[in-house]
Amino acid sequence: MIGVFDSGYGGLTILDSIRHELPEYDFLYLGDNARAPYGTRSFEVIYQYTLQAVQYLLRSGCRLVILACNTASAKALRTIQQHDICPETHRVLGVIRPTVEAVPAVTKNGHIGILATPGTVSSGSYVLELEKVFADVNKMQNFGTLHISQQACTLWVPLIESGEYLSEGSDWFVEKYLRELLRQDPQIDTILLACTHYPLLLPKIRQSLTRIRQENGNGRLPELVAQGDIVARSLRDYLSRHPEIENSCSKGGSCRFLTTESADKFAASASVFLQSPLFRESPLAAEHIEL
Repeated sequence: MIGVFDSGYGGLTILDSIRHELPEYDFLYLGDNARAPYGTRSFEVIYQYTLQAVQYLLRSGCRLVILACNTASAKALRTIQQHDICPETHRVLGVIRPTVEAVPAVTKNGHIGILATPGTVSSGSYVLELEKVFADVNKMQNFGTLHISQQACTLWVPLIESGEYLSEGSDWFVEKYLRELLRQDPQIDTILLACTHYPLLLPKIRQSLTRIRQENGNGRLPELVAQGDIVARSLRDYLSRHPEIENSCSKGGSCRFLTTESADKFAASASVFLQSPLFRESPLAAEHIEL
């Protein structure tokens, strides 16, 4: 099986894309929903919570675990990879590196905007990884100077998880953070959605960007980079390059859901994030666990 972990529900958008790309594999999804959100917690707490979830998935038979959570990827992945797993038998991957690797092919001027949770912004992980990726690009292509701006979107996740993200009232909060980001750098031509919840806001983000650009007399909209499809394609590539892991992942096309929250509550909330026909074929059932 391939394990997929998130502290909340946003990782389901990653699972949705991965399962669409790799429908033949068996997946085990674990949401630590009872202890979410992670973003406001300390590094040590995030690390301990993430490690508990990873160990549970490994004990459940997953040879490969995807941290489909930007906060966990930013604050726990490296330590877990270096100290807590045996790379000969198990692998744990995150969502940040494959996301930033897609950016150089998108931007035309090197002005990058990052929309994320406060925890991800404060970690500086996206800035660090972007600088690494573009350092390589510069050596090969003389890309030019890199400009990175970050904006914490404190209220976007609560709007989505409360079901208010489609309401007219959410428009103001969507536009508020976009304006604050573009105020930092009006030349931004690529915006990275560095939270797995944010794809649900894509229609409103595009509408707000259109209004902002029209006001400024600039009709060209920044390119939006969402994580789901990028992570899914990166995972397919990873499996093709690591047959020792790929051969250990079972292929029955199944998907199970585990949650530290009430199973009924999880099923009701998860349906908002799972849009693929692969998940609509049958009612979503989850199992409650304790970490």
